[in-house]
Amino acid sequence: MQKYIYKYAMITGGCAIIALAINCFYLQQHFLNGGISGLAMILYYLLGWPIGTVSFILNLPLFYFAYRYLSKTFLIDTIFGTAVFSLILDLTSFLADKIYVKDPLLSCIAGGVMFGVGSAMMYKVDGSSGGTDIIGFIVYKYYSISVSTTEFIINGVIMTFCAFLFGLEPVLYSMIIVYLSFRLTNVLMDGFDYKKNFMIITNQPEQIADAIMTEVGRGVTFLNGEGAYTHQSRKVLFVVVRLTQVNKIEHIIKQFDPDAFVIMQDAANVFGRGFTLPDKVIDAAKEEKNKLLY
Repeated sequence: MQKYIYKYAMITGGCAIIALAINCFYLQQHFLNGGISGLAMILYYLLGWPIGTVSFILNLPLFYFAYRYLSKTFLIDTIFGTAVFSLILDLTSFLADKIYVKDPLLSCIAGGVMFGVGSAMMYKVDGSSGGTDIIGFIVYKYYSISVSTTEFIINGVIMTFCAFLFGLEPVLYSMIIVYLSFRLTNVLMDGFDYKKNFMIITNQPEQIADAIMTEVGRGVTFLNGEGAYTHQSRKVLFVVVRLTQVNKIEHIIKQFDPDAFVIMQDAANVFGRGFTLPDKVIDAAKEEKNKLLY
């Protein structure tokens, strides 16, 4: 029960933040949004139709695709998210006349940040506010392309079309918002706790691996490597660490083998035994070392 309460609370919170971003920072500057809500905003600017109601109506055909290509759970979550988003959007529409930020760039930044935070909250629990989110999740399911990337592409196409309707300036600001929300969503989805992976080619693999496991507490994998020129076999160390542990890893490598060849790369979405789950082997090694020291 707690799982579902948390899930729908996150979806509701994300929808509320996005709705507030639109009413507080988008409408006053005539900014635009991508996707279904963007189309609803176009009709609002041209005809004065309520964005929330129109957005919900335009989402109805997409519910079929959610049912056809995604799970029933996702469909229920999407209908819930779309209904909540549309309702909050219309209920808070009065804020468009109450809040005014003179500088369009500040509105642009604030709107993009809020939109990114709201989107990340929903995506964290596989929620959706409908619209192009449905297309994004279908693409992610079959092609492993992130939801935010798909939305960024679709929104770019919509923004290009809107430039012919409303002029270039509001569209340029809107594209900045789309980019900000896209980048922030990805950062929040991956987390601020960045990870790095190391590939270490060394003449002291055992010593370095033991030091990493006991001093840093990270698992190490030995890969079998062979030099193309020398045909000499050697062990290659592979290890993933948190950003705060990078300096310690570099210190260990330089301590045992200053001539080691090291590659360090960004790593995202790391999970499993030895990282997000406790590693019993490493924990046992630490305990054994502590016994020897004390």
